[in-house]
Amino acid sequence: MKRSASVQAGHARLPGDLVAPDGAKGLVVFAHGSGSSRKSPRNMQVATALQRRELATLLFDLLTSEEEAEDLRNARLRFDIPLLAGRLVAAIDQLPDLGADELPVGCFGASTGAAAALMAAARRPGVVRAVVSRGGRPDLAADDLEAVGAPTLLVVGGRDEQVLEMNRDAMARMSGEVRLEIVPSATHLFEEPGALERVAQLAGDWFAEHLTDRR
Repeated sequence: MKRSASVQAGHARLPGDLVAPDGAKGLVVFAHGSGSSRKSPRNMQVATALQRRELATLLFDLLTSEEEAEDLRNARLRFDIPLLAGRLVAAIDQLPDLGADELPVGCFGASTGAAAALMAAARRPGVVRAVVSRGGRPDLAADDLEAVGAPTLLVVGGRDEQVLEMNRDAMARMSGEVRLEIVPSATHLFEEPGALERVAQLAGDWFAEHLTDRR
């Protein structure tokens, strides 16, 4: 089942797409990276793989169309992690209105969206049960990073050296369960053959373990 979804965050109305396969055992809310949208082809590919594993997915825009136009000019809003995290929290809080309130919730964040996902997990500790970061910037979660209790998987490309170092530093600050998976030869966008498929497999395993208790 696929249907349009709308997230209200303050004065912003953010369009989204909710896909719930029959017998869904959990739901994963996506936070896209800087300069992207809910139509991110990489996130959509991962979402499709998760749907095959009986996980519902919600992809939605973190910025309005007017904000996107502003961000294209100055690249300011894409790095406003508190703003993005607040909108992700709003989406999580509105899951009952979308008919998805009975499913265990996880967050999948890419690039800067990973910081927003970690902030959301810190702010909704009783709701967000697992987090996966793809090529993420967990360092941008600031002080919220230390408050993340949800099991967290950090997936980084082996050739994305600067981001890999940032993820290792972030791990040292996290007190909850956290694991780093390195995809050999992959760069930041995981464009190499098989790299994104590996991300989807790792994410599926993580969410299956922590949301559905099944692999």
